Amino acid sequence: MTTLITVLKGGGRYDATWVARLAGGVRRHAPAFERIVCLTDQPVAVAGVETIPLRHAWSAWWAKMEAFRPGLSTGPTLLCDLDTVLTGPADALAEPGLAAMEDFFHAGRLSSALLRWSGDELASLYTTFAADPDRWMSPGSCGPVPNAVHGDQVVIDHLLRRSGRQPDFIQRLHPGLLDFYDPRRDSHGPVVIFIGPAKPDTATGAVHAAWTRS
Repeated sequence: MTTLITVLKGGGRYDATWVARLAGGVRRHAPAFERIVCLTDQPVAVAGVETIPLRHAWSAWWAKMEAFRPGLSTGPTLLCDLDTVLTGPADALAEPGLAAMEDFFHAGRLSSALLRWSGDELASLYTTFAADPDRWMSPGSCGPVPNAVHGDQVVIDHLLRRSGRQPDFIQRLHPGLLDFYDPRRDSHGPVVIFIGPAKPDTATGAVHAAWTRS
Protein backbone atom coordinates (compact mmCIF):
# COMPACT_ATOMS: atom_id res chain seq x y z
CA MET A 1 0.00 0.00 0.00
CA THR A 2 1.36 3.41 -0.95
CA THR A 3 1.51 5.78 2.02
CA LEU A 4 2.23 9.49 2.43
CA ILE A 5 3.37 10.46 5.92
CA THR A 6 3.45 13.98 7.25
CA VAL A 7 4.30 15.19 10.75
CA LEU A 8 2.49 17.86 12.76
CA LYS A 9 4.34 18.84 15.93
CA GLY A 10 2.60 21.37 18.19
CA GLY A 11 4.16 24.67 19.19
CA GLY A 12 4.77 26.16 15.76
CA ARG A 13 2.79 27.89 13.01
CA TYR A 14 1.30 24.66 11.65
CA ASP A 15 -2.04 23.21 12.71
CA ALA A 16 -4.69 20.83 11.37
CA THR A 17 -5.50 23.25 8.53
CA TRP A 18 -2.10 22.56 7.01
CA VAL A 19 -2.78 18.82 7.19
CA ALA A 20 -6.13 19.26 5.47
CA ARG A 21 -4.66 21.39 2.70
CA LEU A 22 -1.78 19.02 2.01
CA ALA A 23 -4.21 16.08 1.99
CA GLY A 24 -6.49 17.90 -0.43
CA GLY A 25 -3.62 18.49 -2.82
CA VAL A 26 -2.55 14.85 -2.58
CA ARG A 27 -6.06 13.59 -3.32
CA ARG A 28 -6.34 15.88 -6.35
CA HIS A 29 -2.89 15.48 -7.82
CA ALA A 30 -1.32 12.29 -6.39
CA PRO A 31 -4.16 9.77 -6.06
CA ALA A 32 -1.63 6.93 -6.33
CA PHE A 33 -1.18 7.39 -2.57
CA GLU A 34 -3.74 5.03 -1.08
CA ARG A 35 -3.17 6.23 2.48
CA ILE A 36 -2.35 9.56 4.12
CA VAL A 37 -0.95 9.44 7.65
CA CYS A 38 -0.30 12.31 10.05
CA LEU A 39 1.98 11.69 13.02
CA THR A 40 1.03 14.29 15.58
CA ASP A 41 0.69 15.37 19.19
CA GLN A 42 -2.26 17.60 18.28
CA PRO A 43 -6.00 16.97 17.86
CA VAL A 44 -6.38 16.42 14.13
CA ALA A 45 -9.63 15.30 12.51
CA VAL A 46 -9.24 15.53 8.75
CA ALA A 47 -11.34 13.40 6.44
CA GLY A 48 -9.26 10.77 4.72
CA VAL A 49 -6.25 11.25 7.00
CA GLU A 50 -5.22 8.62 9.52
CA THR A 51 -3.75 10.18 12.67
CA ILE A 52 -1.14 8.34 14.71
CA PRO A 53 0.21 9.76 17.99
CA LEU A 54 3.82 10.77 18.29
CA ARG A 55 5.58 8.68 20.93
CA HIS A 56 8.34 11.09 21.87
CA ALA A 57 8.64 14.72 22.93
CA TRP A 58 11.32 15.41 20.33
CA SER A 59 11.09 19.09 19.49
CA ALA A 60 10.52 20.83 16.18
CA TRP A 61 11.87 19.00 13.11
CA TRP A 62 13.28 16.17 15.23
CA ALA A 63 9.74 14.78 15.46
CA LYS A 64 10.12 13.76 11.80
CA MET A 65 12.45 10.96 12.91
CA GLU A 66 9.34 9.11 14.08
CA ALA A 67 8.24 8.69 10.45
CA PHE A 68 10.74 5.82 10.25
CA ARG A 69 9.17 3.89 13.13
CA PRO A 70 8.80 0.18 12.28
CA GLY A 71 5.34 -0.97 11.29
CA LEU A 72 3.94 2.35 10.14
CA SER A 73 3.63 1.38 6.48
CA THR A 74 4.09 -1.25 3.81
CA GLY A 75 5.10 -0.53 0.26
CA PRO A 76 6.24 2.84 -1.10
CA THR A 77 6.20 5.49 1.64
CA LEU A 78 6.81 9.21 1.24
CA LEU A 79 7.69 11.60 4.05
CA CYS A 80 6.32 14.96 2.96
CA ASP A 81 6.62 18.32 4.70
CA LEU A 82 3.39 20.13 5.52
CA ASP A 83 4.45 23.21 3.57
CA THR A 84 4.42 21.34 0.25
CA VAL A 85 1.86 22.49 -2.33
CA LEU A 86 0.71 20.30 -5.19
CA THR A 87 -0.56 22.11 -8.27
CA GLY A 88 -0.39 19.38 -10.92
CA PRO A 89 0.12 15.64 -11.57
CA ALA A 90 2.42 14.20 -8.92
CA ASP A 91 1.84 10.44 -8.88
CA ALA A 92 5.55 10.00 -9.63
CA LEU A 93 6.16 10.65 -5.93
CA ALA A 94 4.46 7.33 -5.17
CA GLU A 95 6.69 5.22 -7.40
CA PRO A 96 8.86 2.62 -5.64
CA GLY A 97 12.51 3.14 -4.87
CA LEU A 98 14.66 4.90 -2.28
CA ALA A 99 14.71 8.57 -3.24
CA ALA A 100 14.88 12.03 -1.72
CA MET A 101 14.79 15.64 -2.70
CA GLU A 102 18.28 17.01 -3.25
CA ASP A 103 19.00 19.85 -0.85
CA PHE A 104 18.54 23.22 -2.54
CA PHE A 105 21.66 24.68 -0.94
CA HIS A 106 23.96 21.63 -0.77
CA ALA A 107 24.32 19.60 -3.96
CA GLY A 108 24.68 15.89 -3.36
CA ARG A 109 22.96 15.96 0.03
CA LEU A 110 19.39 15.01 0.74
CA SER A 111 16.56 17.08 2.11
CA SER A 112 13.94 15.44 4.31
CA ALA A 113 11.24 17.69 2.81
CA LEU A 114 10.54 14.75 0.48
CA LEU A 115 11.99 11.34 1.27
CA ARG A 116 10.74 8.01 -0.07
CA TRP A 117 11.42 4.43 0.98
CA SER A 118 9.51 1.15 1.29
CA GLY A 119 7.97 -0.34 4.43
CA ASP A 120 10.53 -0.73 7.20
CA GLU A 121 13.49 -0.13 4.88
CA LEU A 122 14.65 2.86 6.95
CA ALA A 123 13.55 1.65 10.39
CA SER A 124 17.18 1.70 11.53
CA LEU A 125 17.12 5.51 11.29
CA TYR A 126 14.48 5.58 14.01
CA THR A 127 16.03 2.90 16.22
CA THR A 128 19.49 4.48 16.05
CA PHE A 129 18.19 7.96 16.79
CA ALA A 130 15.79 6.82 19.54
CA ALA A 131 18.59 4.95 21.32
CA ASP A 132 20.46 8.22 21.99
CA PRO A 133 18.46 11.25 20.80
CA ASP A 134 20.44 13.79 22.83
CA ARG A 135 23.61 12.72 21.07
CA TRP A 136 22.14 13.01 17.58
CA MET A 137 20.45 16.34 18.28
CA SER A 138 23.80 17.83 19.28
CA PRO A 139 25.58 19.90 16.60
CA GLY A 140 28.74 18.12 15.50
CA SER A 141 27.35 14.64 16.08
CA CYS A 142 27.63 13.92 12.36
CA GLY A 143 31.11 15.34 11.92
CA PRO A 144 31.93 18.16 9.48
CA VAL A 145 28.96 18.95 7.25
CA PRO A 146 28.21 21.94 5.02
CA ASN A 147 24.82 22.64 6.60
CA ALA A 148 24.64 25.81 8.68
CA VAL A 149 21.71 24.37 10.67
CA HIS A 150 21.92 21.01 12.45
CA GLY A 151 18.61 19.25 11.94
CA ASP A 152 16.97 15.97 11.12
CA GLN A 153 18.13 15.87 7.52
CA VAL A 154 21.78 16.20 8.56
CA VAL A 155 21.37 13.14 10.77
CA ILE A 156 19.41 11.21 8.14
CA ASP A 157 22.01 11.97 5.48
CA HIS A 158 24.83 10.98 7.82
CA LEU A 159 23.25 7.69 8.92
CA LEU A 160 22.41 6.67 5.36
CA ARG A 161 25.94 7.43 4.19
CA ARG A 162 27.32 5.47 7.13
CA SER A 163 25.24 2.46 6.09
CA GLY A 164 26.33 2.76 2.47
CA ARG A 165 22.92 3.80 1.15
CA GLN A 166 22.51 6.82 -1.09
CA PRO A 167 19.00 7.71 -2.26
CA ASP A 168 18.41 8.72 -5.84
CA PHE A 169 17.45 12.38 -6.08
CA ILE A 170 13.90 13.13 -7.16
CA GLN A 171 15.05 16.06 -9.30
CA ARG A 172 17.17 13.66 -11.36
CA LEU A 173 14.58 10.88 -11.51
CA HIS A 174 11.77 13.24 -12.48
CA PRO A 175 13.06 16.48 -14.01
CA GLY A 176 10.47 19.22 -13.80
CA LEU A 177 8.44 17.58 -11.02
CA LEU A 178 9.75 19.78 -8.20
CA ASP A 179 9.63 23.56 -8.31
CA PHE A 180 10.97 25.95 -5.69
CA TYR A 181 8.63 28.80 -4.83
CA ASP A 182 9.63 32.17 -6.23
CA PRO A 183 7.33 35.12 -5.44
CA ARG A 184 8.51 36.85 -8.61
CA ARG A 185 6.53 34.47 -10.81
CA ASP A 186 2.98 33.16 -10.64
CA SER A 187 3.16 29.78 -12.36
CA HIS A 188 4.68 26.93 -10.33
CA GLY A 189 4.47 23.22 -10.09
CA PRO A 190 3.57 20.47 -10.10
CA VAL A 191 5.16 20.04 -6.65
CA VAL A 192 5.99 23.37 -5.05
CA ILE A 193 8.71 23.41 -2.40
CA PHE A 194 9.24 26.28 0.04
CA ILE A 195 12.67 27.19 1.38
CA GLY A 196 13.68 29.95 3.74
CA PRO A 197 11.01 32.21 5.25
CA ALA A 198 8.49 31.76 2.41
CA LYS A 199 5.54 29.51 3.27
CA PRO A 200 2.22 28.65 1.57
CA ASP A 201 0.24 30.91 3.91
CA THR A 202 2.27 33.93 2.76
CA ALA A 203 2.45 32.87 -0.90
CA THR A 204 0.51 34.79 -3.53
CA GLY A 205 -1.28 34.13 -6.79
CA ALA A 206 -1.79 30.65 -8.21
CA VAL A 207 0.23 28.87 -5.52
CA HIS A 208 -1.78 30.36 -2.69
CA ALA A 209 -4.99 29.60 -4.57
CA ALA A 210 -3.94 25.97 -5.01
CA TRP A 211 -3.06 25.69 -1.32
CA THR A 212 -6.37 27.13 -0.09
CA ARG A 213 -8.57 25.25 -2.60
CA SER A 214 -11.29 23.33 -0.76
